[in-house]
Amino acid sequence: MLEPAHDDEQLVERIAALDIGKEEVVCCIRVPDPNAPGKRLQEVSTHRTMTRSLLVLCDRLRQAGVTRVIMEATGDYWKSPFYLLEAAGFDAWLVNAKDVKHLPGRPKSDKIDSVWLCKVGERGMVRASFVPPPPIRLLRDLARYRSDLVGVRTAEKQRVEKLLEDAQVKLSIVASDIFGVSGREMMQALIDGERDPKVLAQMARARMRAKIRDLEEAFYGCRFDDHHTFLLAKMLARIDAVDADLAEVETRIEEAIVPFADAVERLDAIPGVATTTAQVIIAEIGVDMTRFPTAAHLASWAKFSPIISESAGKRKGKNATGKGNRYLARVLGEAAVSAGKTDTFLGERYRRLARRIGKKKAIVAVGRSILVIVWHLLSDPSVDFVDLGPDHYDTRGGTQRAIRHHVNRLNELGYQVTLNPAA
Repeated sequence: MLEPAHDDEQLVERIAALDIGKEEVVCCIRVPDPNAPGKRLQEVSTHRTMTRSLLVLCDRLRQAGVTRVIMEATGDYWKSPFYLLEAAGFDAWLVNAKDVKHLPGRPKSDKIDSVWLCKVGERGMVRASFVPPPPIRLLRDLARYRSDLVGVRTAEKQRVEKLLEDAQVKLSIVASDIFGVSGREMMQALIDGERDPKVLAQMARARMRAKIRDLEEAFYGCRFDDHHTFLLAKMLARIDAVDADLAEVETRIEEAIVPFADAVERLDAIPGVATTTAQVIIAEIGVDMTRFPTAAHLASWAKFSPIISESAGKRKGKNATGKGNRYLARVLGEAAVSAGKTDTFLGERYRRLARRIGKKKAIVAVGRSILVIVWHLLSDPSVDFVDLGPDHYDTRGGTQRAIRHHVNRLNELGYQVTLNPAA
């Protein structure tokens, strides 16, 4: 039986498409032919990516009455045309390059690509990618730069540890953090020329004082020479410089997050989500959830839902989620692990899933749950987070379900259970 199709495709009367390169932009404009109903007029032109040339392109689009401009996400080169067209009042669409890939077996050029993109765009065969508004874009740049700086600092710290190992200094075996107050003072003493293990060990502070003997062993027989001194000084200077940059970036983030302070506070109530995590989440998805009709749409965009691949009636693949926003995926994974250590619903969910499907899949599943909670909190400001509690799974299905669950768990641990009603 034929059923109505839920298609909202419509012909965009006046549209333009841009094939963007580093130096040039090829623009295709398609508009209705006033002399031949049902026919289209087409114009293809090439412009430089300099601002003056892009402003001329905006004037030409305005003269042609273009309402929508489509472009591919080509590296970072799309940003300047997109932002300029957006400021000029055009409905700018950024689309995924893989969604508009040209049909095989045909010639490929910038002109042909722009015409093809314009044709599929005017028929509604592409979807616009999510591009956050300007305030969120600024916050995103800062949050991502902070993450990159933390990565740079971590890499430099790893180089320091490798250098100490090369010099036969086993400080990392004794100290859990060689960049604490004690570790930094010891490394500075090495740079200043101190080589006596007993003197170096006596620089320990607080709880490190209990490891004096181990510290003496760690420095005994070290081969720390001028070569190591030069490199260690440079590495520590680099770490200090990155720390200073991080402090400045943190200050700018605090200023940029002020308009969204209420959203950060509400997300902070989710188990595993700290203030920094909430800032990154808002920087990556924004606070306007109208862009994502449902929580499932947001999870799918973030690649936190399995990709369905079916052919000939058979499911293919391993239900992988694919690669999405790596900055968002990183903080959601960290939040899921942190939530797994709490006595909450999300913590119990993580532990149950980890026992059944493994820790990696449990992290993705709990990360998706956190994302769903985030969508609901941001969609309705009047909604507050209420934890269901760690006993939700037991109480949801009634007493008998709870009994079966606990009996099965004890059986898995090798016990035989006999239930007797209490007096």
